Amino acid sequence: MVMDTFHPHQHHCDADLGHPHEHDTFPLTYLHPSRQGEQKRLLLACILTGVTMVVEFVGGFLTNSLALLSDAGHMLTHFLALGVSLMALVYTNRPPTEQKTFGFYRLEILAALFNGITLFLITGWISYHAYYRFLNPQTIESLPMFFIALLGLMVNILTAVILSGSFNGSLNVRSAFLHIIGDTFSSVAVVIGAIIIYYKGWVQVDPLLSIMICVIILVWSIRLMNDSVHILLEATPKELNIKGLIDSVQEIEGVYDVHDVHVWTLTSGMYALSAHVATQDVHLSETRNLLKKINLLLCQEFKIGHTAIQFEINEPQTQ
Repeated sequence: MVMDTFHPHQHHCDADLGHPHEHDTFPLTYLHPSRQGEQKRLLLACILTGVTMVVEFVGGFLTNSLALLSDAGHMLTHFLALGVSLMALVYTNRPPTEQKTFGFYRLEILAALFNGITLFLITGWISYHAYYRFLNPQTIESLPMFFIALLGLMVNILTAVILSGSFNGSLNVRSAFLHIIGDTFSSVAVVIGAIIIYYKGWVQVDPLLSIMICVIILVWSIRLMNDSVHILLEATPKELNIKGLIDSVQEIEGVYDVHDVHVWTLTSGMYALSAHVATQDVHLSETRNLLKKINLLLCQEFKIGHTAIQFEINEPQTQ
């Protein structure tokens, strides 16, 4: 019975899979040059989004606009998403320790779950006040509301342009980019609402828009919480077919059976697998090439970057 492991991390599924790593040669804050550009873009996007969010919150209170406050709350969701993406990018490049053998990947998931719960509570607060506004319409300073919402819209567009440079990079950056696009549509709605209030005086548009924005936040926060809990429970990734995986591995020459398969998510887009593989009774050195073939398949076809394969002797079934 043979036990072997595989730690490709940032590899590209080439023929060198399975070779040893020297983690200690890199400092704790080491970043690959291509990831450093992503970190700078995320940091700049965080700063722009955070400053604009504060401006919208203050402006919402000063203009008495609940829609503006809702848009600020929506911007908060994306500020948190950007912050989580930035934190994940930094911590992902830190090597494992003796106490944290898988590294710090799960910090992203814990932060995402906390963000989802917080956003869920925010939608409750905004919805309550929107209901109160429907029953008791209030005067709104539509002109300042318009200019502040317009500022938020411009910042969202600028942030989207900044992140578009890394759109094809990490899943975190791609996710943050899509959230910013959603926030851009929210800002457009508030700008239109300010124009309607200014010319028509329909103050009911303000709580109506805030409810619409709340629905967007609520859907996103529920999905975020569901995905976070799914990962924390070490459930099989939704997009992965276990039966198809087993069938593919068993097609490799020398593999007779695959069982006790467990696949789970370490962090967004990073999967791990443990399994027992039955093969013929061979020397330990002869399983090395077979291990490389299995890892190459799992990496290329199923995007599984960490495996723990235990080889077993294929014993014939007794009648």
